[in-house]
Amino acid sequence: MSYFQQAITELIERVKEATDEVSRLVQVLPKKPDFAFIDWLQAQPLFPKFYWQSRDRNEEVVAIGQLSTFSDPAPAYAFLQGEQRVWGGRSFDGQSAKNPHCPASFFFLPQIELIRHDQEWELAINIGGDKLQAIESLQQLKLIIPQLLPLSAQIKCVEHTPTQPQWAHLVKKVLDGIENNQFKKVVLARETTLELDSAICAAQLLKASAEHNQHSFHFMLAQNERHSFIGSTPERLYSRQGKDLYTEALAGTIGRGKNASQDMELANWLSQDSKNLNENQYVVDDIIERLKPYSDVVEVESEARLVRLRKVQHLKRSIHAHLNHGVNGVQLLSALQPTAAVAGLPRKESMDFIQQHEPFARSWYAGSMGFISQQRAEFCVAIRSAQIVDDAIQLYAGAGIVPGSIAEHEWQELDKKVSTLLSLISDHPSLGVAS
Repeated sequence: MSYFQQAITELIERVKEATDEVSRLVQVLPKKPDFAFIDWLQAQPLFPKFYWQSRDRNEEVVAIGQLSTFSDPAPAYAFLQGEQRVWGGRSFDGQSAKNPHCPASFFFLPQIELIRHDQEWELAINIGGDKLQAIESLQQLKLIIPQLLPLSAQIKCVEHTPTQPQWAHLVKKVLDGIENNQFKKVVLARETTLELDSAICAAQLLKASAEHNQHSFHFMLAQNERHSFIGSTPERLYSRQGKDLYTEALAGTIGRGKNASQDMELANWLSQDSKNLNENQYVVDDIIERLKPYSDVVEVESEARLVRLRKVQHLKRSIHAHLNHGVNGVQLLSALQPTAAVAGLPRKESMDFIQQHEPFARSWYAGSMGFISQQRAEFCVAIRSAQIVDDAIQLYAGAGIVPGSIAEHEWQELDKKVSTLLSLISDHPSLGVAS
């Protein structure tokens, strides 16, 4: 019997012996599992499934099966006991007139979690008053874990929504609106639909991305076998530890250079470019304004730092707030989402423009993904993401339109951002494919 199988057997015995007051049991694993977490997630039959890897790589979690689901995270607080967490996210435009079939939120209290904290591993079960169900779920776990195959599909066709001419028209419309003081900034997005010569599963793309895209959160929400949403995002929405809140303004973008000197040249240009610095400041100001009702102190990093990713470089400023007594993760989610980095400013006017003029529904893209517990919560902004439904793949990217924006340059920025995931499928895309 493998040590992992033995851990499951021991956990089943502990569930049988548990009193009715016990809501969660954790089995410490003696050593690192001999499989990758994403391979384990793919092999298991329980849905929904959620994968999470923190940006600092200190924590990795697979959460599967559901004890309870929530269309709004607020009632989850009544359910959560001890170290229990609900996993899921809030969509960008779910339950709106434009996107009525997408939920506004989806969170679930999982049955089983496989957890890594630094170099410690645990298998946890949430019991929820039904010991038989908990035992049945543990017995369903697959013990033979096939390794996911590397991506091998080729891209046959790519379609962008909006098209490049439509994009240029939208950018002009936003710039006209800014000139007429309708808004200060609007973040326009693009949906890129891929047709492949063979199917890939969401876990394959996620695993490739987690291996290649560093300094990012990696997530996957699979509500069923057909529908998955994945992403590798550099942007934190917020992290809460008790009364301490950590967030950031990530706005202002340039590509990576072909060599070290060109890379540095681009970085220097970005760190001194007034358009990008102003765009970052807009986001800082908006976050400060949104946190005022919930905190007594808000501290902002004095100067923007450079964040270098595989395909792009960003300007970033860290923000720390000390929260008022009683403020919880749900209030923060509503206050901070959507940020000015994915919607614009002012929030209502920019959202109205996006709803009215963007030629597709964003759904989970530009929403947030993460977890909430009684003591802590963390969410990332769901950018650099893809939706996979059956064999269809949609990739998403956005660009902030502010005074000085040029449609063609912003289109090229979308290409760079979408290549975070696109280049994993094909480093040599066919004609017409963003690269």
